[in-house]
Amino acid sequence: MQKWLRWMFGLGIAALVTGLPIVFFRYDYTTSKRLREVAPGVLYRSGQMSADGFTAAIARYGIRTVINVQDDYPDPDLWLTFFNRRTIKESELCQQLGVRYQFIQPDLISRRRIPAERPAAINQFLEIVDDPANHPVLLHCRAGLHRTGVLAAVFRMEYQRWTPEQAITELKSYGFGEFACSSANDYITQYILTYRRGNRGQGTGVSQE
Repeated sequence: MQKWLRWMFGLGIAALVTGLPIVFFRYDYTTSKRLREVAPGVLYRSGQMSADGFTAAIARYGIRTVINVQDDYPDPDLWLTFFNRRTIKESELCQQLGVRYQFIQPDLISRRRIPAERPAAINQFLEIVDDPANHPVLLHCRAGLHRTGVLAAVFRMEYQRWTPEQAITELKSYGFGEFACSSANDYITQYILTYRRGNRGQGTGVSQE
């Protein structure tokens, strides 16, 4: 009997040692999913977090505007917490917190229209960031990598004078993927490689480096 109890106790300890780090990782990932600073006081980026994660980020950075670029979920259902799977609409949470909620569909256009034209999402994004009354802005998609990444790259090129090569290097370092960061990817071509910086940064409240 004692041998059996020792075996069960050892099994329980092993489960705690291996299981707790996994639970902690999932909790942290859900609560602050790839939350990063792009430009202090202006732009932050993340994946879709839980409601308590968004609440904490909004309070921490004083976020005034949340931009969701999930074309498959224009107004996603957020878990309240990692441990509470009841949900709340993201727009409803933002309303409760006194934050502007904006959905932008990250569109693509016909290759024949490039580079004379560009996706509407770029202009919609810049229009929001142009207005300092909207700052700080939190930009996110589902994973916080691809759709978020190309618009964050637009910000880098438009306001911080980054080259397309620098923007793509950052995309790769954040996990976008080596193969995906090529001209074969229409998002890379239309949002980064053919991007033409205008004069929008002047008088918009966004400092240029």
